Amino acid sequence: MSAATLHSGAPVAPRPKRGTAGIVAVGFWILVGVGLVIYLASVFDPSLFVRFGPSYLSGLWITLSLVLISFVVGAVVSVPVAFGRMAKNPVARTLAFVFVYFFRGTPLIAQIFLVYYGFGQFRGFFEAIGLWGFFREAWYCALFSLSLNTAAYQAEILRGAIESVARGQWEGARSLGLSRGVIFWKVVLPQAMIVALRPYANEIILMIKASAIVAIITVYDLFGETRQAYSRTFDFQTYVWAALLYLSIVEALRHATNFAERRLTRHLKR
Repeated sequence: MSAATLHSGAPVAPRPKRGTAGIVAVGFWILVGVGLVIYLASVFDPSLFVRFGPSYLSGLWITLSLVLISFVVGAVVSVPVAFGRMAKNPVARTLAFVFVYFFRGTPLIAQIFLVYYGFGQFRGFFEAIGLWGFFREAWYCALFSLSLNTAAYQAEILRGAIESVARGQWEGARSLGLSRGVIFWKVVLPQAMIVALRPYANEIILMIKASAIVAIITVYDLFGETRQAYSRTFDFQTYVWAALLYLSIVEALRHATNFAERRLTRHLKR
C-alpha cells in the first residue's frame, strides 16, 4: 500500500495518460496550416486585389446592407410571431407555429428560389396590387426571403428569452401595482435581452455566412463579386480574399457582442 493511500485512506486514481492520437492530429493540422500559409505567400499576387478591390468593396457593402436590413425587418416581424407562440388563443398559436416550422424547417436556398422563381408565376396578381416592381428585382427577393427566414429564428430566440425570466419577476412587479405593459418593458424585457444577446449575435453571424446564397439569383454581393473575379482569373486567391473579409466581419461582430455583454451585465459583477 502506497503512502498516498495510507494518508488519505482511499486509493488514488491513476493519472490518465495522454494519447498520441490527439497529438498527431493537432500536429497534422498545424503542418497543413503552415503549408497553406507558405503556399499562399509564394503565389501571392497583390495585383489581383488591386484589380478587383473596388468590386470586393461593392459586394461587401451589398452583403452588409442586405443582412442588416433583413435582420431589422426580421426583428420587427418576430415580435408578433413570438407573442403568437406564447398566446393562449389556439388560432394565433397555430399560425405562429406554422410560420416558424416552415421557415426553420426548409432550406434557405429553397425559400429564395420559391420567392425569386415562384412569385414570377403570379406576375399578373402582383401587377394588379402594385408589388411586381418589388418582386421582379433579385435584391428585393433576397431581402424578403432573408427577412422571413430570420424572423422565424428570432421569434424563437425572443420567446425563449422571455420565458426564461422567472415568474417571480412578474409577481413582484404586480405587487408594486405596475401595469402589465410597464412590467414587460421595464422589468421582463431588459432581463430577456441579456439572455438573448448571444443567440441574436449568432443569428446575425449565420445570416452573414448564409447570405452568400443570394449570388445564385444574380445578386452581386461579396460572394457574387468573388465568383466574377474567379471566372476572369481562375485564381483561387480570389476566394481566399473573400474568406478573409467574411472572417473580419464575424470577428468584428464577436468583439461588439463581447462589449455589449460587458455593458449590459456590469451591474451583475461585484
